[in-house]
Amino acid sequence: MITAIRDVRRAKGMTLAEVASACRPPTTAQTIGRLETGTRTVSVAWLNRIASALGVEAADLVQLPVRADLPVAAVLGPDGAAAPKRELVAVPPRAAAGAVAVAVQGSVGDYRAGDEIWCEKLAPDALGAALNRDVLLSRPGGRFLFGRLIGRDGGKLHVLPLGAGARQQVVADPPWAAVAVRLVRGL
Repeated sequence: MITAIRDVRRAKGMTLAEVASACRPPTTAQTIGRLETGTRTVSVAWLNRIASALGVEAADLVQLPVRADLPVAAVLGPDGAAAPKRELVAVPPRAAAGAVAVAVQGSVGDYRAGDEIWCEKLAPDALGAALNRDVLLSRPGGRFLFGRLIGRDGGKLHVLPLGAGARQQVVADPPWAAVAVRLVRGL
């Protein structure tokens, strides 16, 4: 983990010894130095102790890895590729908290082998918004059902599995359900 402990400490005008004595319980300047340089692993507990000693939030001591921007070189439309009218940047996808994925091992329906389908879990009262969309349903015994949600009758969900000749299945009150929101496909 990359930390900004040294930068924040210097900005506050504090020495290693001052930070060490301000920690609760107090520690040594050597320990703070090792945590700053990364020669000792920084735990969440240490981040909280040092943040308190510096009078900042623990999040202020953590540096996220730098993500390179991906410039958009062209925009593709019905008339072909053209230069963007203004500078655009493609934002890499980020999974939402609680999201799950489906790894496609064999081509089925619209999906190809190697695809990843990112799904966001839904609250039971939000299942109506997933009608006519692909969903992943959890079933008892560690089993799952993936397919198009074609109907909802109270707590019963009607799902048409992918593939030719598949028959509708009804799942009553699944422990959780997730709707497909992103397809990740390598070319």
